[in-house]
Amino acid sequence: MNMRAAPAALMAAIHPVSLRVNTYLINLDRAPLRRFRMERLLAGFGLAYERVAAIDGAAISLPHPGFDEESYLRRHGRRPNPFEIGCYLSHVECARRFLASNAEFALILEDDLDFDDDLPELLEAALRHRAHWDILRLSTVNSGRKHRVEPLTASRSLAIALTREKGSGAYLVNRQAAQWIAGALLPMRLPYDLAFDLEFDDGLRACFVDPLPVGQRADPCSQIQAGLSAYRLGRRRPWSVLPFRAAAEIRRFVARFGRLAAWRLTLSPASMGRRSKREGRDDCLPAQSRPNAVRRLP
Repeated sequence: MNMRAAPAALMAAIHPVSLRVNTYLINLDRAPLRRFRMERLLAGFGLAYERVAAIDGAAISLPHPGFDEESYLRRHGRRPNPFEIGCYLSHVECARRFLASNAEFALILEDDLDFDDDLPELLEAALRHRAHWDILRLSTVNSGRKHRVEPLTASRSLAIALTREKGSGAYLVNRQAAQWIAGALLPMRLPYDLAFDLEFDDGLRACFVDPLPVGQRADPCSQIQAGLSAYRLGRRRPWSVLPFRAAAEIRRFVARFGRLAAWRLTLSPASMGRRSKREGRDDCLPAQSRPNAVRRLP
């Protein structure tokens, strides 16, 4: 369902950010309550969106052309989880739809999210700072430190994470990042959130927003997480898993620390002051740590 065709009673005035950003909502056909809840939240912001019917893992059989089982076992050390495969391919489908459009950016959302009230304002600020990122992550399920590098609004900043971050609930991408998702990330060799946390291997730049504007609910009904222990191999996992993970962590730290250091050296306090005076915008004010109220629906 495209939100532009939604009933007028549900849809607020279209927010201007929708003219530059295509929003895609991943939602299973058999999860209508999640869909209705997200519809209400997005309508409240005036964000037009396109619903992408999630690929249902219950209908996936192996072998599958979009899944490299041998590489998955070697890198991740688990049995294939068909619901995880469906989630992965659903994100790829969003990237493909975006690339088939004329939009400059895509906002990709899963359907178990809560948003802070300043989401549209934040998206506009993120687009003004588009030169700094290819992937802008708005949520995570980890609590690792985010190192602030550039103010976005009076209360939020661009930030870089030096450690692995899981979760792919909400993120912005430009067309270069979408091409990477729809190309280099196929076939699937890792869970999606781990695969797209390796953007640095292909020269892409990822940032977080800090504080995070989107919360991802821990849903006990999630079929990806349900029975997860059944897919673990424990001590029987291949010896290659730990070296792969260790190498990825080292590459991540080196690549992102290099970006962080360069950013900190380039954006000295003096240069930041000159930019603030020249641009005269609120997004150049020092970031505050107080996030806005979270918008939640039952």
